[in-house]
This record gives sequence, C-alpha cells and structure tokens, in this order.
Amino acid sequence: MMDMDQQDKNQLLSRLATSTRSPHGQFTAEKSWPLLQKRLQGGSRRILWYHRVASWAAVILLCLAVWGIYEYVIPPKEQTYAAYAEVRTILLPDSTEVTLNRYSTLTCPVRFKGKNRNVSLSGEAYFEVHKDVRHPFIVQADEVEVKVLGTHFNLEAYPDDPEIKTTLLEGAVAVTSPGGVARLSPNEAAVYSRSVRRLSTIRTKKTNPEIAWRQGDFVFDNEPLREIARKLSHAFDTPIIIQDDSLADYRIRARFSSQETLDEMLSLLKETVSFSYERTGNQIIIQAKQE
Repeated sequence: MMDMDQQDKNQLLSRLATSTRSPHGQFTAEKSWPLLQKRLQGGSRRILWYHRVASWAAVILLCLAVWGIYEYVIPPKEQTYAAYAEVRTILLPDSTEVTLNRYSTLTCPVRFKGKNRNVSLSGEAYFEVHKDVRHPFIVQADEVEVKVLGTHFNLEAYPDDPEIKTTLLEGAVAVTSPGGVARLSPNEAAVYSRSVRRLSTIRTKKTNPEIAWRQGDFVFDNEPLREIARKLSHAFDTPIIIQDDSLADYRIRARFSSQETLDEMLSLLKETVSFSYERTGNQIIIQAKQE
C-alpha cells in the first residue's frame, strides 16, 4: 500500500466511497489516505495480537498434554525400603505407617497416583493404613493380594515359607488368592498354603503375640519348635534346620527381648525341649540330645 501512486489512491477511494454510499468528492485522496492507512495498520496490529494469543494458548495446551501423559500414562518411579538386622518403621507418601520386620522389603511408588495405592511386600510388615475411601490400599505378596481402605493388619509373606498369613487387628480387609477370597474381621487371620493353593480363616487372640516383633521382642505362646525355628531363622537371617521330626512339634511358651542373641535364645530353649544344636557353615542344626 505504501508504494501506490496518486492515481491508484484516487481510484481506491472512489471505489470505497461508492461501496459505502459516501458523497463522492467529499474527501480528497490527500486527506483520506492517511486515515485509511491508519485503519489498515490498526487492523494489522489486531491480527498480530490474535496470533500471539493463539500461540500462547497452543503452548499452554501442549504443556497440559505433556503433563497429562506424565501423570496418567507414564508410571511413577518406585523405591524399595529394606530392614536388615533391625526392625524399621517407614512413612509412605499417603501417610500410611509401615513397620518392617528384620530382613523384609517393601516396594512402592515415590508418590501414589491413579485409582489404587499399590505396594509389594517380601517378608513381614505391620501396616497402619491411612484411610482414603476413594483410593484403596493394596498389598501384593506373591500370590496373595490384601485390599483395604484404612485399617491395622500384619502380613507375613517370606518367600521360602510354606504359608502367607494376614492377621487383622482393626478395620476390615479382603484377602484374594488362587485359593479363594476371605473377608476378615478384627482378630481373624487368613492363611494361604502355597503347596495346596488353599485359603483358610482362623481366629486369633486380641493381644496377638505375633506382632510383638514390632518392639523387637519374641513371644512364643504354645508354638511348635518348628514355628519358633522358622521365625528365628528370619529374624537372624540364619537357616535353622530341625533334623529330628520328634522335636518339630514340641510346643513351647517363651519370651525373649531384642537384646538377647540367637545363641542365648537357643541355649534357653534347649533346656526346655532337651535338644542340642551346632553351627555348620551359615546354618544351625538342631537334633535330639543324646543320652
């Protein structure tokens, strides 16, 4: 437009005057052209502003799309908590408190997102789950899944044990396994047998000795030596093998503190059951005492 000669300007203004029914000749080219040029420049600025707004909107939409992919499609990073020679208590991102027994591990996302709060356990842990009715808390322990909303329960699932045991202290849980589904009430336990793939429910005591390990203590309430040896094996990361089957079912009541060593415990137990034991490599062999 800036390079138009005077004749072109007059022709353009004449066409504009005719199209808008303006009195012909009322405006001269010299007076009207700057006004028209100003209008055209103003329109260009508006178009440029619209383009900028559209660009900003496109950038915002792209950022939202990328965030949506990150939030809902890409799974969050996971972290693993491990307890070694001592009991360990951890706080999960949703404020759920978990106490891990010795030589147990718990894997969970660095932050929960989505419909469920999923974690996985190897070993034993006591859970005090933060209640959230819209996001169930789910623990995967090998073949067993424990689903809760907010409750207190103990889950024992060491990889080499023949059973996986869920003990409920408060609230309600649903235990799902290849052997069926069990819905527990307080003071009940669901026991899943790996060998026969069967799930059964049993009653437990209100003051359950099974969770005494949270304070580092060992409480055996009329338990067979076989079960005591299993728990001590996990607690001290030392295989304990009972060679004499006649000893395995012998039931014992005993309580030990976290300050006592494995040898001190076995020395006291052998006086009750009348057995002898010896260390062979990294394991302990229990056998009947020779007369």
